Amino acid sequence: MTLKIGIIGCGGIANGKHMPSLKAVEEGEMVAFCDIIEERALKAKEEFGTGDAKVYTDYKEMLKDPTIDVIHVCTPNSSHSVISIAAMEADKHVMCEKPMAKTTAEAEAMLEAAKKTGKKLTIGYQNRFRKDSSYLHTVCENNELGDIYYAKAHAIRRRAVPTWGVFLDEEAQGGGPLIDIGTHALDLTLWMMDNYKPKYVVGNSYHKLSQKENAANAWGPWDPTKFTVEDSAFGFITMENGATIALEASWALNSLDVREAQTTLCGTEGGADMQDGLRINGEAHGQMYTKKIELEAGGVDFYDGAGDDPAVLEARQWLQAILNDTEPVVKPEQALVVTQILEAIYQSSQTGEPVFFTK
Repeated sequence: MTLKIGIIGCGGIANGKHMPSLKAVEEGEMVAFCDIIEERALKAKEEFGTGDAKVYTDYKEMLKDPTIDVIHVCTPNSSHSVISIAAMEADKHVMCEKPMAKTTAEAEAMLEAAKKTGKKLTIGYQNRFRKDSSYLHTVCENNELGDIYYAKAHAIRRRAVPTWGVFLDEEAQGGGPLIDIGTHALDLTLWMMDNYKPKYVVGNSYHKLSQKENAANAWGPWDPTKFTVEDSAFGFITMENGATIALEASWALNSLDVREAQTTLCGTEGGADMQDGLRINGEAHGQMYTKKIELEAGGVDFYDGAGDDPAVLEARQWLQAILNDTEPVVKPEQALVVTQILEAIYQSSQTGEPVFFTK
């Protein structure tokens, strides 16, 4: 069986990740494209769609097509929830791009819709499918690091503010680097720790560099009058079992310690980080050691190289989860906790108070 897929939102993330990845796997085919700018949808159809693929400017019209099995939601954060819920209620499985939603309430509504309709829902955290991430997750599953009680979630850019689309629009996105790239680092960290029970959060967000005129930036200077989201944010998360996580995220920060979608883990039996490749540290026979893990490209399973792309692996496992009626790697319950923590960091920053999850 080949699943029929509809794409809602044919902008940057759809063109950069979702559509190329789906085209590279055999489990599905893209038969419908929707964007409020019709030219984008037409271009996507020509490049990625079947010969008879349909084009829409209203996602509600697309969802009326009973032949579509799967919807990929690639729109701004503010519409993730409403579109995902409508798609599940229209009997479609849903892959929603990260973050799950702009707010916890919206994410909770998505999870409730998935339970009510029985449709599968997953969120686009493709960094789980990197070779270093997969290897480290196996290490953690095997309890080789012991009890992981301290971790850092890294999402630091020195000067890489996305100046296109709605990235700088707080209303459309819900935030800046914290919700955009910090979400990946936090997802990786929670997944490695297998700990989804936060107790309380303290956070701060900053608008320090966003107001500079003609600032150096990877994608050209930004307009300070349109920069309504934070340029950096930091959170300290305490879990119910006493473990702590430090989360750092920036699009613009005067730092040379630049790391994105990485985690550092400290456990009772060893530690790990992703700096300069994947490194495992510990002690044995009265001596300390550091092992650098060699992650070779290719392999018999992916001899053509295509399977090494985390986004392709993400797409394949997602469609296979539907075909085989198994759970996707990224469970919506896990993504919900990421959204809860991010929202709590923003709330703590605004109020100057910790945000408690449990009494």
